[in-house]
Amino acid sequence: MFEVFDGSFTQQEPIPEEGIAAAMAVLQHGRLHRYNVTDAEHGETALLEQEFAAFTGAKYALAVASGGYAIGCALRAIGVKAGDTVLSNGFTLAPVPGAIASLGAEPLFVETADNLTIDLDDLEAQIEASAAKYLLLSHMRGHLCDMDRLMDICDASGVLVVEDCAHTMGADWKGTPSGRHGIIGCYSCQTYKHVNSGEGGLMVSDDAQIMARATIMSGSYMLYERHLASPPADAFEQVKYVTPNISGRMDNLRAAILRPQLAKLPQQVEAWNARYAAMEAGLRNAPGLSIIERDPRGVFVGSSIQFRLPKASVDEIEVFTSRCAARGVELKWFGAAEPVAFTSRYDSWRYARPQALARTDEILSGLLDMRLPLTFSVEDCDLIARIIQSEARALHGRAALASQSG
Repeated sequence: MFEVFDGSFTQQEPIPEEGIAAAMAVLQHGRLHRYNVTDAEHGETALLEQEFAAFTGAKYALAVASGGYAIGCALRAIGVKAGDTVLSNGFTLAPVPGAIASLGAEPLFVETADNLTIDLDDLEAQIEASAAKYLLLSHMRGHLCDMDRLMDICDASGVLVVEDCAHTMGADWKGTPSGRHGIIGCYSCQTYKHVNSGEGGLMVSDDAQIMARATIMSGSYMLYERHLASPPADAFEQVKYVTPNISGRMDNLRAAILRPQLAKLPQQVEAWNARYAAMEAGLRNAPGLSIIERDPRGVFVGSSIQFRLPKASVDEIEVFTSRCAARGVELKWFGAAEPVAFTSRYDSWRYARPQALARTDEILSGLLDMRLPLTFSVEDCDLIARIIQSEARALHGRAALASQSG
């Protein structure tokens, strides 16, 4: 009998009881807008910002409507203008180049390394060739590159780094929280990220001018004194008349839901990584399957896992994924000719200049991706790994038989 998994890859944990209670309190008093507070009251959004600044070790934090808004706001705040070139990962998700294009700027993609991070040799070459002064670094699927070397490359060329930490909230590189190497770090609170308010985003920085601009852009209406993790008043005086309002505030309801989740995040990271470890151990010796090796200098959050079938053909991968799906295991494939759901690639984003990234194409051609929600138990992960390993063996056997008959 074939084993089958009957769980859901999209079912999240319930909101903590403290978050539900806090949300009910906001609903009962009705002051959902972040600036609609009494004189003696600190709103949920301001408190979340204060707590997130402390969590990341940043001087300043700002809560906004989404992770994508955070990235776009960060790019505007550091001075990106229409026509500017912004470097970014060849392997990322559509909101990253979308944020660049929304400013009228030009995305320029950088090759992908074997461990799914940005290729630092190609980054160095692209900086020299393009003279770009901005890098939107995506820690795609939680894979952290050598941040020391990346910052050395960028600092030497005067390149400002914005970190997209949608998949690395709670991660760190050699003890420094993800998002704290660049000039500004951006995070997502969308349902499938590490804290869940449906939608939402956060930004952190130590630069007072940048965060003052970001706060005004987010729609502060000169009410920035109601923030608890914002720059001093004089930083706002220098920019308040020349910075547009591009409203994208977080509301008190979402912040109320998020604050208890942020407090629990270190324990959640441990739980994710236990599931990841079980899955990785179960897949490591599967024939024809290649595990993505993590750099031990970084602490990651194992909320998803990726692996490659580097020698499989298009037809073989389609059969493999469909057979896994028939046994209840949802795998997303980044090598398909047409984008499906979130699995679009750099060649799908035709608003960007055409590029050919041979190494990225090779890696993505066999790259499979799977969520690991905390509603899965470690035993669930063991079962899923057995199913994938079983189908990898079957694929390997079919390929060997075809080779012999050929």
